[in-house]
Amino acid sequence: MCDSCASAAAAEEARPPARLSRRGLLAGVGLGLAVPLGWVPGLTATASAASLKNGGWCNPALGRFPAGGHYGAPRGGGPHAGQDITNTTGTAVYAAAAGTVIRRQWGGGLGGRTGNGLVLSHGGGQYTYYGHLSVYRVGLNATVAAGRRIGDMGATGNVTGPHLHFEVHSGGLGGTVDPVSFMAGRGVDLGGGWSRIDPGARGRRVAAIQYLMTQRGYGLTADGYYGPVSAGAVKRFQAARGLVADGQVGPATWPHLVYTLRQGHDGHHVRALQTVLHKHGAGLVADGGFGSVTASAVRAYQSVNRLVVDGVAGAVTWRALVG
Repeated sequence: MCDSCASAAAAEEARPPARLSRRGLLAGVGLGLAVPLGWVPGLTATASAASLKNGGWCNPALGRFPAGGHYGAPRGGGPHAGQDITNTTGTAVYAAAAGTVIRRQWGGGLGGRTGNGLVLSHGGGQYTYYGHLSVYRVGLNATVAAGRRIGDMGATGNVTGPHLHFEVHSGGLGGTVDPVSFMAGRGVDLGGGWSRIDPGARGRRVAAIQYLMTQRGYGLTADGYYGPVSAGAVKRFQAARGLVADGQVGPATWPHLVYTLRQGHDGHHVRALQTVLHKHGAGLVADGGFGSVTASAVRAYQSVNRLVVDGVAGAVTWRALVG
């Protein structure tokens, strides 16, 4: 848990938000079968989206919430500015949304913070901070997609043990908000849990849903856009399973949609797995074959996220991958 990480007394001066290119946001909506998976960029969540649960945000790290590590908890210099997520040193830390690394320094250059820290700008006055890292895995000014590994959890700075100190700033650096409620509003269960994806969303998780739905017999195109056709198919699937047919793929729907997969399996459900593994940097081709390369990627993901390393994509691994 953080011994410091108090809110700064005054708002930090922020660099102008990095501007993601329109080409980068719109490119690659035609994912076919057995093609390289470098096609769907991370998307920045904006107030203009039909739903904030639009696939643009994801879990920055897996772990548990320690006692006293919540937003607003009392600290010597003021209330705790973020949420602590505890796990072992070396646990992977991922970009919570697409953006640009604007600070890579002790405490992220923010008052009251200690340890190796990164600040990402997501545009629209939104920033995230990742503190107490043991390792940086991105450089200053790097542009990152949601889900890219940007560092490793650690215990640098004033801490009582290894963890990620995660902050969300809205309206400029210094304007911290409760990251648990902020992320929940964007479909992310911070620290672990199934994501919530609404109609209108885009991204690799949407492509995974489409592949899984095709495996279930609904014949969708995996273009990464959760439009009316895909949403209608999901509603029919939900109704057939006795679920609320609202089109949201969340904690009630994901467990019915995913498969337990292991080496030797073949099909669209494997393409779904390869797609979400690639979101986290696995560098796979969605060829639908669960061979040795995919098995190694599953084990590597399980290892850096402190899951059981068995190479089997069961419910726990799926939940982490799509979270």
